[in-house]
Amino acid sequence: MADPGTEPVVGIVGLGVMGGAMARHIRSAGHDVVGFDTDPRRAAGCGARLLASPEEVAAEAGVVLLSLPTVESLREASRALASARRPGLVVVEMGTFSIEAKEQARAVLEAAGAALLDAPVSGTGLQAADATLVVYASGDPEAFAAAEPILGHVGQRTFYLGEFGNGSRMKFVANLLVSVHTLAAAEAHRLGAASGLDPRVVQEVISAGVGTSRMFDIRGPMMASGVYEPPSARLAIICKDAGIIAEHARAVGAPTPLLDAALPQYREAADRGLGELDAAALYRHLTERPA
Repeated sequence: MADPGTEPVVGIVGLGVMGGAMARHIRSAGHDVVGFDTDPRRAAGCGARLLASPEEVAAEAGVVLLSLPTVESLREASRALASARRPGLVVVEMGTFSIEAKEQARAVLEAAGAALLDAPVSGTGLQAADATLVVYASGDPEAFAAAEPILGHVGQRTFYLGEFGNGSRMKFVANLLVSVHTLAAAEAHRLGAASGLDPRVVQEVISAGVGTSRMFDIRGPMMASGVYEPPSARLAIICKDAGIIAEHARAVGAPTPLLDAALPQYREAADRGLGELDAAALYRHLTERPA
């Protein structure tokens, strides 16, 4: 590990599961990391120096990563960072939101002389913890060149995808598969259990064959054990993302029959109080819902 202070200061706004893990990895790489979260308790142990506002983060850091839960929090953070009026600031938006919401944030920041990259990540909290996320970056190439070394500390690979918004478009493709495959894994485990098979045996055998998927391998063990906490990705978040993807697909004229079939199951599970659990809780939903 390099000595902290030998590398540029990096800022992070949003220090939950994903942002906190990013902070730890960037800190371990030798950077001084400053951060802000509306709930400082979430930031415990992440290694960032906590500041009082996003404006203070922008005053110290040349590159600021955003790991935020809602469109409203993106709007607030963008306005706050813009108010710092720091020309040349590079802001990296790493969440899953509509392209329209990201374009609005981009306009606010560019008016203040800052650049915004659209760079969502593929992976769960587990991948964030071991720095095996994949970053889908898009936007101004000079801003990307400034941010790329930092992004290399939080993921196993970074793809530069060109014009702003292409990162989100690629993330929509990836998360469509996550949404459908998670429900497929829950269906498979439910069929196995209803047939009298031991879920642990189902997990072992299916994982060894061609019918498996990354979601079956990641979430299947949680389904087999019936333990859905701590969540690697909350069911409510995947439900939110699936809705954004469905809207985008309609806008571009792409049929998504499997996503359209999956989305009501996510919404029904969330309505039944399972939204704060890992998305693997779809298995519980299928087990408990009326036939």
